[in-house]
Amino acid sequence: VELLENEQVDALIGPQTSEEAELLGELGDRVPIISFSASSPLLSREKNPNLIRMTTNDNSQVGAIAALVQKFGWRELVIIHEDSSYGNGIIPDLLLALHEGNARVVHRIVLPPRARDVYVEAQLYKLMALSAKIFIVHMSASLASQFFIKVNELGLMSTGYGWIVTDRIVNELPVMDQSVLDSMQGVIGIRPYIPPSERLRNFSMKWRNNFFTNQHRQIPEVNVYCLWAYDSVWALAEAAYHLGPTTYMQKNDSANELAHLAAIPSRRTGSDLVHTILRGKFTGLSGKIQLKNGQLQQPLAFEIVNVVGRVKRIGFWTQWNGITQGLNRSSVATQSPSLRIMGSIGWPGSSSAVPKGQWVMPKTGKRMRIGVPTRKGFKELVGVELDPETNATIVTGFCIDVFKAAIDLLPYEVKFDFIPFQGTTTESHYDDLIYHVYLQQYDAAVGDITITANRSSYVDFTMPFTEAGVAMIVPIETTRSTSMWIFLQPLEVDLWLVMGAFFVFTGCVVWTIEHKDNSEFKGALTRQIGTVMSYSFSTLVFPQWEKLISNLSKVVVIIWLFVVLILTSSYTANLSSMLTVHQLQYLPKGESVGVPFNSPVNQPVLINSSKETSFPLLQTVEDYANALREGSPECGFAFAFPKGSPLVPDISASIAKLREDGKLYLIGQNWFKDHSLFPNQDSATEVARLDLYSFRGLFLITGITSTVALIASYKFMKKKSTAQQHEVADQRAKEKNKLSGPQMMQISTYIAVLYVATCQEL
Repeated sequence: VELLENEQVDALIGPQTSEEAELLGELGDRVPIISFSASSPLLSREKNPNLIRMTTNDNSQVGAIAALVQKFGWRELVIIHEDSSYGNGIIPDLLLALHEGNARVVHRIVLPPRARDVYVEAQLYKLMALSAKIFIVHMSASLASQFFIKVNELGLMSTGYGWIVTDRIVNELPVMDQSVLDSMQGVIGIRPYIPPSERLRNFSMKWRNNFFTNQHRQIPEVNVYCLWAYDSVWALAEAAYHLGPTTYMQKNDSANELAHLAAIPSRRTGSDLVHTILRGKFTGLSGKIQLKNGQLQQPLAFEIVNVVGRVKRIGFWTQWNGITQGLNRSSVATQSPSLRIMGSIGWPGSSSAVPKGQWVMPKTGKRMRIGVPTRKGFKELVGVELDPETNATIVTGFCIDVFKAAIDLLPYEVKFDFIPFQGTTTESHYDDLIYHVYLQQYDAAVGDITITANRSSYVDFTMPFTEAGVAMIVPIETTRSTSMWIFLQPLEVDLWLVMGAFFVFTGCVVWTIEHKDNSEFKGALTRQIGTVMSYSFSTLVFPQWEKLISNLSKVVVIIWLFVVLILTSSYTANLSSMLTVHQLQYLPKGESVGVPFNSPVNQPVLINSSKETSFPLLQTVEDYANALREGSPECGFAFAFPKGSPLVPDISASIAKLREDGKLYLIGQNWFKDHSLFPNQDSATEVARLDLYSFRGLFLITGITSTVALIASYKFMKKKSTAQQHEVADQRAKEKNKLSGPQMMQISTYIAVLYVATCQEL
């Protein structure tokens, strides 16, 4: 009021808390109110239309917090926040973000802004009694300084704990006392990322020079609030420059300023300044400045920092890619730091191991009580024995090893004790155990417990660690096939047809190459056809009678003999498998079916008969073998937990991981070397018939070889025929030029007469 009436101000800059901004909002309809640190989501422009926040909304950081919680696999945590407009505003969106990441807030502690040390200590003692050891802290820097000193004094900043703080605390870490920083070693926090620029570097140098010139002992670092304050003044100055000079109102000399508060008229330029600032776009020290709904837009990224001696950056979080090592907007998910890389973080207690988080049993807490069924026989599944020397209960078996392996994969520590369960009757032993879990007398039940609809209404089951379903184990009877056409069954029809075609094709190729020069492939037409058919088909049973002359035909036959060898061997092996098949000996009508004594299939049923089939209870492997007909072993074993237990999804995920890595199979092999709970094939095996697809490579080789040999033979015979034609023509020319005997006598007589005449003339 003093500034408005006496100083004739046209705008106010500076409410640093959300409470101050809300209070000064009463003046917001008269002059613009600009804040660079009031970040509560509860502040709205509908209530304060002239309130401008040159800062981000606290809700913009909930995604980064939830991503950190999910990255480290934490499932239960505690929120500690300040009881103020700033402290309460973020809670609804934070709870929603954590819930979407499958994390649960088990407790909330609310501290007054000016809480005394005694009150803070009392609340911290409550934290020590909780099982969750991951905490999210959202409060002012002044309250955080007091709070973390007490946290360190009470030993809550030790190994096994995890602390995440919001941006208000992280932004003011550089100006906190060293004693506070020493108490916060191992804390993880987030803060808006400020992109580097030449202008920012010049400003930082001027900042340091200014403090150094004024001989300050400690030069405070430039934090984001300094930059937002600078950008706030810049935005206001730029808006005022565009609007030009203003007309000031007359001074009111009333003595009671508060009484005249309502009488102060609105500035003619107040709304104009607001609209001009809201429309402004420029690059400030903190980056690109653009207001939306009266406040800065969500920053491009958040820095993830770790307090280890000093504040160091360990990563980034962006809305597009989550936790990343870089800030390339088009970066892919593979850039996300793995737990191995994030393991280099300095955690509370100078530990390098990621805190387990929830279900770490505190000193004042109790260990989980795991109920285990006690039964006769089948020690391979669950065995409960008493150590005669120590009188301690020893629990072993396949189900126990699976449970321990699943617990070891959890991202947090779970301490437990196996408690043998003594049921009232043998028939209802497992149902009684489930009911005790329902009554919360046990924290869980571990053993060969079958998932049924009735039991699921009382407890929550994890993912089955053995295959689910009802199966019947019966003897295998060996019989011989009586089909008269069984010799045709090893090969599919398409393979039979292609084989026959290639037999004929190969014989034709050999005949084409040999019949010109080989007398054994000549003769009458019927003889030549018989030679073609018999030559290739005879390769199945005995050597060929005809001798080959051409090297090309020999190559074709060698390749074909190799193909025939593969085909006959495969045919023989498949036919042998078909001649002796395994058949299940199915249950005759009215016969008895043995079942495990804990199986839900323990009521009389009818199997294709009006006579009830009996179900004798079997308790050992020997009982099954002796009964010959072993029935209804339930393979759908799972672990039972009380309704709503947060361990159910995590244990299920661990079981799935064991199955994927093959460790579940190895555990089964360790306990069931001679017989496995994990069948990989049916009892009755049907031999697959061989088809053309399996031998397409062989036929391709022999087909190409025969075709190439046929083409080469054709070219060779054509060249040979041409040479023979030239030889015949030369012979005919010689015969044509040869003189007869009388002609030679005449020529001789003529030459003699010519010689005598010449001599006489001489």
